[in-house]
Amino acid sequence: MLKKNHFIIALLAVVLLSGFSACKPKNAGSAVTSGAAEKAYVAPGKYDEFYNFVSGGFSGQMAVYGLPSGRLLRVIPVFSVDPEKGWGYSEETKPMLNTSHGFVPWDDLHHPELSQTNGEIDGRWLFGNGNNTPRVARINLKTFRTDEILELPNSGGNHSSPFATENTEYIVAGTRFSVPPDNSNGDVPINTYKQNFKGHISFISVDKTDGKMDIAFQLKLPGVNFDLARSGKLKSHGWFFFSCYNSEQANTLLEVNASQKDKDFILAVNWKKAEEYLKAGKGQKVAVKYASNRYDEKTHTATSTIKNEVTVLDASVLKDICYFIPCPKSPHGCDVDPTGEYIVGSGKLAALIPVFSFDKLQSAIAKKDFIGDYDGIPIVKYESALYGEVQKPGLGPLHTEFDGKGNAYTSFFVSSEVVKWNIKDLKVLDRASTYYSVGHLCVPGGNSRKPNAKYLIAYNKITKDRYLPTGPELAQSAQLFDISGDKMQLILDFPTIGEPHYAQAVAADVIKGNSTKIFKIEENANPYVAKGEGESKVVREGNKVHIYMTSIRSHFSPDNIEGVKMGDEVYFHITNLEQDWDVPHGFAVKGALNAELLIMPGETSTLKWVPDRVGIFPIYCTDFCSALHQEMQGYVRVSPSGSNIPLTFSTGTNKPAESPEASAAPKK
Repeated sequence: MLKKNHFIIALLAVVLLSGFSACKPKNAGSAVTSGAAEKAYVAPGKYDEFYNFVSGGFSGQMAVYGLPSGRLLRVIPVFSVDPEKGWGYSEETKPMLNTSHGFVPWDDLHHPELSQTNGEIDGRWLFGNGNNTPRVARINLKTFRTDEILELPNSGGNHSSPFATENTEYIVAGTRFSVPPDNSNGDVPINTYKQNFKGHISFISVDKTDGKMDIAFQLKLPGVNFDLARSGKLKSHGWFFFSCYNSEQANTLLEVNASQKDKDFILAVNWKKAEEYLKAGKGQKVAVKYASNRYDEKTHTATSTIKNEVTVLDASVLKDICYFIPCPKSPHGCDVDPTGEYIVGSGKLAALIPVFSFDKLQSAIAKKDFIGDYDGIPIVKYESALYGEVQKPGLGPLHTEFDGKGNAYTSFFVSSEVVKWNIKDLKVLDRASTYYSVGHLCVPGGNSRKPNAKYLIAYNKITKDRYLPTGPELAQSAQLFDISGDKMQLILDFPTIGEPHYAQAVAADVIKGNSTKIFKIEENANPYVAKGEGESKVVREGNKVHIYMTSIRSHFSPDNIEGVKMGDEVYFHITNLEQDWDVPHGFAVKGALNAELLIMPGETSTLKWVPDRVGIFPIYCTDFCSALHQEMQGYVRVSPSGSNIPLTFSTGTNKPAESPEASAAPKK
């Protein structure tokens, strides 16, 4: 059996690699015709039709592109420090990257998820997952900033995340790596996986008004790997569906040992029933440790709170919460169509696509049409939940999106293509080559009740001959298809920040009208704000020196500071007095070990600086702000620790003294 599996894997590798050479499509170099390219053209000064939010993968950030142009509009810092914006460097944002492990300034962001109301994208929030140190982030789409990051306990990875219910009641996250629960003895042999390792799924509540998140409850499940998920819609509202692999519960060489069985599982979760058990007190309070980090727009300051308890429901004891449905082995995608009736599983090693019926699943559960259980979770008979199978669709199915017209689009990693098929009759309608090894797909609103069937974007893992070479690593890639007609038409290639995984898109009109233009200076509640130059000052508190500084085109106040001494901790609290859209100011001081600040109009931000030597240290604006940007500078004098230089500050009055020669010259 092992030899057979090694052969299959080797064969797939040969097919994959050959796709880059001998089997490269003949039209790879000229796939986009001039006529097709016109569909992606956005004239200078014109807006794109859609925002496209793309995961940054190992960069830990989120990218925002315009569609159809493919123009990069912004990189939103989330889990990784960002010197361009001072994210994770300013005193206000450092708490956002706190975890139970301490300050963790990076992560691996795979999946964006836009908030929904009544199953439609509402443009309020964007969620993203930290795959490494398990976290979920919430981005405010008024400011395009990360407002909250919540760490997840009882989790060894956070790939199966974040996925929203129809009204964003919950953001749901499943562990990628099953591990011993946090409240158990984790010092166990790794090969006791089957006895000691468990998988947990977190249901994170989201406040309807301000979006604040907390862990409502967790489900304890058998030790498998959770990959992707989707919530039910309409008739299946109240249910959630996860792809699960490694039902073999292997702990080594998973490429072989986790593909022994013909089928793994789709996990169906009745979260409405879980809520009933929660209200009935069936949950167990479990001691854990996790960080809850929130950014306050009024104070422009983040706080980090360590929490110590979650409520866990044991799905193997409460039998009618969870059900396993067999699915061709190693499934990746688990996608629900806009009607909520069809659940599509994508077994990466399968040569077909199974489509399950929600109605048939309910009937099977009611009849207890089970073939046994898996660690206490009932297993529904495959045929009893199956609607049908798409036959010979391609090689390596991964992920499916929908167009709202009864069609589905599935990515095929090995055969490097997107395949369009009809949900009702399960017939393949069209194929389009990608370049190369496509992973996730995105149709605007493709996971909602109302997709927009105009574009499809493929996010590819390898580019090879598509862009100018840049050393051993090439550009990450996305490709835009027009799907408004019967046939898919490639109209644009565009590079992305690395590494793109999943992405979501929404019509620009849903978001752009609510975009914040300024922070009103009169509403700034930062404790170190200076709302005008008259409030700028320098205050000593022991060895801490607080500089309340303002910035406006084109000077700082104060811009001359003396009396700082070795051993001092200096805090530059900069308030941008501008009240005009898109006039940020930067701030930097020579020798600072962290990044500069980038301060938006009406905002206050703080840079901590510990001088390492005596001398004169320039300060300056790092973000071009006016014709006199170069003149926006000043000086800080640092004296020895025992000196008696008084603490003084000024703007415009500390002019150069006359030299002795000049003062001795006869006056005319």
